[in-house]
Amino acid sequence: MVRRRTAVSIAAAALLLASPALTACGSGPAQPGAAAVVGRQRITVSTLQDKVNEVRAAQAASPQAAQLVAAGGKLSTQTLSMLVQNTVIERAAADAGVTVSDDEVQQQHAAALQQFGGSEQALDAALLQQYDIVPAGADSFFRTNALVGKLIVNLGFQPGSDGGQAAIVNAIAKTATGLGVKINPRYGAWDAKKAIIGDASDPWVVTRTPGSAAPAA
Repeated sequence: MVRRRTAVSIAAAALLLASPALTACGSGPAQPGAAAVVGRQRITVSTLQDKVNEVRAAQAASPQAAQLVAAGGKLSTQTLSMLVQNTVIERAAADAGVTVSDDEVQQQHAAALQQFGGSEQALDAALLQQYDIVPAGADSFFRTNALVGKLIVNLGFQPGSDGGQAAIVNAIAKTATGLGVKINPRYGAWDAKKAIIGDASDPWVVTRTPGSAAPAA
């Protein structure tokens, strides 16, 4: 069975997210060609579709292709939710003065790799199955993971703690509200409290690494 999460993981080795409505936040009429607007940043439909196509191609090449495709009915919404979340996280990190170096990204990657006996193939499979992350997106995934972990520490909590989870969700939801998130109704509605597109399947801050979920059968 394939277990999937639309999430940004705050565990070291596991992370990794609207057509614009012209309202303050939430959903509404879309700007032509836009899938989402976060503050002044526009996420185009073509950008979203390119990301979805990358995932579909990786799924098709996977031994679990049939299961992955069957479980990905909301892939466009989930992918867009991740793109919006990542944009908001970048802004929250900038506001907090939090940065991540290339070395720290590689440390995240190496920590994840250890859980799979050093097998990049196994790690890639887990990221695809659980987070819809293709191999080319792994470093971006781990970079966002590192940013989230540092933001949690900056808030006075330990990554992986219940308090840390609640604090980071609240902080990033607040950042999203300040920026203004506008979602094309085609993909769902923005949930300002959870900081996800409402149709996305799961809350996006979790404490599981790719290796902690059961592998696909």
